[in-house]
Amino acid sequence: MSTTRTIDVSPGAGDPGRARPGPARAPRPPKRTWRQALRRDWQLYSLAILPLLFFLVFRYLPMIGNVIAFRKFQPGGSVLGEEWVGLRYVKMFLNDPSFWQVFTNTVVIGVLTLLFCFPTPIVLALLINELRGRRIKRFVQSVSYLPHFLSMVVVAGLVMEMLSVDGPVNQLLRAMGNDPVAFLQEASWFRTIYVSSEMWQTVGWGTIIYLAALTTIDEQLYEAARIDGASRWRQVWHVTLPGIRPTAVTLLILNIGTFMAVGFEKILLLYNPLTYPTADVISTYLYRMGIVSNSFSYAAAIGLFEAVIGLTLVLSANQISRRTVGTSLW
Repeated sequence: MSTTRTIDVSPGAGDPGRARPGPARAPRPPKRTWRQALRRDWQLYSLAILPLLFFLVFRYLPMIGNVIAFRKFQPGGSVLGEEWVGLRYVKMFLNDPSFWQVFTNTVVIGVLTLLFCFPTPIVLALLINELRGRRIKRFVQSVSYLPHFLSMVVVAGLVMEMLSVDGPVNQLLRAMGNDPVAFLQEASWFRTIYVSSEMWQTVGWGTIIYLAALTTIDEQLYEAARIDGASRWRQVWHVTLPGIRPTAVTLLILNIGTFMAVGFEKILLLYNPLTYPTADVISTYLYRMGIVSNSFSYAAAIGLFEAVIGLTLVLSANQISRRTVGTSLW
């Protein structure tokens, strides 16, 4: 007798070592090259032509002129200077006592501006955010924003009129039995005047960014904090401030980048030879050396030195911010 044996040849039944086929993976879409992306979305990329041309013409091409910091430039001669002088002008301003005086003034005014003008918009934004009346909130916002739209000449004129010998401030001092003070002629008062006017002019506009950042905070975080018994101050400290920290850090890095370039226009309009000891900064010193005295190479060397310091401050602040709070520009 012969016996017929049936062999099961179903997949995976006879061979335990054979792996069962898994689910089929979706094929990855082919990676587009930049040429393909340009051909597909050339209408969108064309919108960037004018901004790129603006930065190329007015930002990058003028950098070529920094070469006159190392060449002797004479008005009417070659645009890039007549002859190579190396670090001659750099040594000149490093050995110039007047430069170090204006450098010190720039650092002091920059520190005071950063110390008072940076946190003030945050405080004002928190106070406006706590207001419940819509009308009073809009009124406060409008009043605080208004100075930003005034011309720098108008702001300087208002400061001069307010602080003149016959101005409202001195009239108030006379009414209180005090002698009038020539605020704009005394060097000791200039930094206070500049920082105060800068706060008045910029604090309202700076709150716009922080108010926008406050709207992105999840309301459930406040509700959870209230359930845990947190007071209003605790909610601000543990919920609101951490919520706007990335925005604040970004603006801080940007402000540090412009640390050395304090307000040239306002200082130029407010200062005078009597206030040079505390009011003269690098930007105004460059104006007098380059435009008034026609020392373009000397002014270019100082401006290049200022730019290097600003770049160093931005890179350092960005690196410190990345390591400490985990937020940075890049």
